[in-house]
Amino acid sequence: MLLEISQLNTFYGESHVLQGISLNVEVAETVCILGRNGVGKTTTLKSIIGLVVPRSGDILFKGKRICGLSPHQIANIGIGYVPEDRRIFPKLTVRENLVIGIKPWQKKEKKDGWTVDKFYDYFPNLKERDRQKGAFLSGGEQQMLTIARSLMGNPEILLLDEPTEGLAPMIVEKVEEVVQDIHKHGVAILLVEQNMRVVLRLASRFYIMSKGTIVFHGTAKELEEDHEVRQKYLEV
Repeated sequence: MLLEISQLNTFYGESHVLQGISLNVEVAETVCILGRNGVGKTTTLKSIIGLVVPRSGDILFKGKRICGLSPHQIANIGIGYVPEDRRIFPKLTVRENLVIGIKPWQKKEKKDGWTVDKFYDYFPNLKERDRQKGAFLSGGEQQMLTIARSLMGNPEILLLDEPTEGLAPMIVEKVEEVVQDIHKHGVAILLVEQNMRVVLRLASRFYIMSKGTIVFHGTAKELEEDHEVRQKYLEV
């Protein structure tokens, strides 16, 4: 097992956000967390990467406990994170944003890993903006840049929070294409996403959250066939 979460309880002050959730991700697997807004999906990812500290429960990465480690320590052991609000460095150029994603011990880009030139092949519009400041990119370009920067450290698992939110359909297709290629390169993905049509093509397993708990776990086929679950927990 690559990533295993067991009976996780996370609070914001006295608000009990995650209430004993358990989930797992295998090596090179794409798993999606679904659910309406405010049910704890983003908090789950933040708990994994160390931005919020769970009050109880456990998180194991490759069999080793990572609860209590700082975000940079967790990133350094092979977990990448793409937040919902993107958080590029607005005063740095596109290339500088990418290069800053390389881990300190990586003296040079891995020839068999993700490189600046490889991402420029995927996103030629970013290549055209190589020396442009991040603040002047469109929302779609910032999202692509954030994904690319996270992958520059060649993580073993990537946490993606709402990567297609607010993007034009053409950009959504490009993001979907990149996520599929990340998977083909053996990177596991834990994805939070609202676009059902996209995630049914990307993920092999699904967890549905409601009020801080896991209420469904199954395959894409099982999710498609369970109309009651979709209507109760996903549809407005």
